[in-house]
Amino acid sequence: MSTPSHASTPTESTDRALRRPRVLHFVTGGFSGATQVAVDLVRGHLAGQSFEPLLVLRRKPHTEQARVDALLSEGIPVEMVAGWAHIATVRQLVKICERFRPDILVAHGFSEHLWGRYAGLLAKVPHLVHVEHNSRERYTWSRTRQMLWLSRRTDAIVGCSEGVKQVLLDKGTPVAKTLAISNGIRTAPFAAAVQHSWRERIPGIIMAARFARQKDHTTLLRAIALLRSRGHRPSVKLAGAGKASARNAAHKLSAELGLTDQVEFLGHHKDVPGLLMTHQICVLSTHYEGMPLSLIEGMAAGCVAIGTRAPGVQEVIDHDRNGLLVAHEDAASLADALERVLTRPEDGERLAAQGRADADTLYTLERMIARYETLFGQIIAGDEPLDLSRI
Repeated sequence: MSTPSHASTPTESTDRALRRPRVLHFVTGGFSGATQVAVDLVRGHLAGQSFEPLLVLRRKPHTEQARVDALLSEGIPVEMVAGWAHIATVRQLVKICERFRPDILVAHGFSEHLWGRYAGLLAKVPHLVHVEHNSRERYTWSRTRQMLWLSRRTDAIVGCSEGVKQVLLDKGTPVAKTLAISNGIRTAPFAAAVQHSWRERIPGIIMAARFARQKDHTTLLRAIALLRSRGHRPSVKLAGAGKASARNAAHKLSAELGLTDQVEFLGHHKDVPGLLMTHQICVLSTHYEGMPLSLIEGMAAGCVAIGTRAPGVQEVIDHDRNGLLVAHEDAASLADALERVLTRPEDGERLAAQGRADADTLYTLERMIARYETLFGQIIAGDEPLDLSRI
């Protein structure tokens, strides 16, 4: 384990001994999958009361204040820092750290894990944790060097899947403190899935994903156009906000392909579980992932999960057992998979049932939170080296 960022004074040591350990989670305010994981961990800390948490969001141009307000009204402690300049982000986060005095700062996602850990070092936070949420990020030579320099001063480096962990190791992170903790979802919102017989559901398609360069709405729309030429016209609902430029491009392509009567752009949807549980198919057409929460939620909802053959997705979907994998950027491959499910209900029922069973056992939020809190407990206890087999 790395040496703590600073030695505590007697007063600080006494203060820490008299209160619950404090954990600050720093993440993008773009409400990506990384944001959802950080929010869920804060919820878990509040419910379990083993840790005192604080969520700090880095403001983005598309950060929705209504969603921040919803977290605050729920009782989640949230603060914002500027996102317009890295130096502003670091300075504001240092001030929050000096006031909150966390025992652990958990920096989620690229490039927030860089600025978060710089702030933690400057504020002399005792322990730092880096969580990587994607298998492919824009690591330049300079940022790779920064990441590795920070890794030597970080207690643990977490990949949100085995695939992401391997990417980190390939970049040179220390083996002794690099581990995988799979993302998890709240299964309670999907408890009613068993009441929705798969064959009685709407034979339609849901893709719940923000509009961004990472997601591949283009291939899905082209696959729907191919299905239409084969005589199939399933409804398609695209749930998610994201970047206006990406959303506008998808709108334009949908119109060009003559799909405006089939494809509905829902924006941010407040009841994605309800949407999924009334439809047969969930799709994640993507270029790369870490651990795709939206796909796991679709499985928990009893949908047939269809995803791009990409790191992260391949860990969740075992082809033809609990879902279907399709070739990257291959509209014909995706159209074939969709047609199979739409025309062979016996396959659909089988895949959906196994997918739901896997989501309920392998990817629960409770399991994810327990593993993170075990890790934090080892770090605070000063275990050297970390016992990764117990996490």
